[in-house]
Amino acid sequence: MSTTPAPDDSRSTAIGAALAGPLVSTQWLCDHLGSEGLVVLDATVVPSAGPGGRPTFVSGLDQYLVDGHIPGAVFGELLGGFSDPTGAYPFTRPSAHDFAAAADAVGVDAGTTVVIYDSAAGQWAARLWWLFRAFGHDRVAVLDGGATAWRAEGRPVSRGHVEPRSGRGFSAVERPELWADKAAVAEIVSGDRPATLLCGVPARDFAAAHIPGSLSVPAARLISRETNTFLPARELRELFADALAAQDPIVAYCRSGIAAAADALALAVLGRTDVAVYDASLSEWTTDPQAPLASVA
Repeated sequence: MSTTPAPDDSRSTAIGAALAGPLVSTQWLCDHLGSEGLVVLDATVVPSAGPGGRPTFVSGLDQYLVDGHIPGAVFGELLGGFSDPTGAYPFTRPSAHDFAAAADAVGVDAGTTVVIYDSAAGQWAARLWWLFRAFGHDRVAVLDGGATAWRAEGRPVSRGHVEPRSGRGFSAVERPELWADKAAVAEIVSGDRPATLLCGVPARDFAAAHIPGSLSVPAARLISRETNTFLPARELRELFADALAAQDPIVAYCRSGIAAAADALALAVLGRTDVAVYDASLSEWTTDPQAPLASVA
């Protein structure tokens, strides 16, 4: 790890205060790139085909090294330190100890402002954003439009490894209220716990199978096809109208807790903070033959 001195606290605080919300624009990042106390993370994960053609995912590290990345960006491995590779389901969240080690390894400490992006539609960045918040770090945002918007605007790209800064160690503080487990979801389905279930999988998948009583807001619909950025707040409110109309807290889920994090990010943009993510989501729910499923005829 680099022996670069830790940043001056006053400058770190200043850039953290400059965050206006959970999203930052490409211009914001361009203006602040290289600032002390700022760590930019590339959280890209790449879809692939596994045995028998089954869809799977591989690390975006090779893409980061060869195709390039935002200058100074460090690679954040969602398939490694920022997930539990021994977990029963894909992208299982790590323990507080392991998350702290992963954050420290990429140069993040309590005084760091983190901006995360990916080379897709932002769902991987949203997942890592959610993890940072769930482990007590609020000075974190997602780059709106990610690498796609950055490159489309002709902004600079670097290649090769970036050595992380040397931080002061990351202390993870768990926020259990940001997570929902299978038992909690079962209570929601049975009516014993008030909450709105929100599903982020594609509409076709939702129609085939979803947890009973769920609302559908596919994560892919949150993003403009033209710019790869999140839709304006007015359009997001229309997508989430039914969920926003209820006073109950919201539990977001999908297949593996990734698209659900994108839904949670969009809701944060709209000011909803009473959101939890069902981490194992349908990967766990559908393995239980007693867990009910609904479909759209």
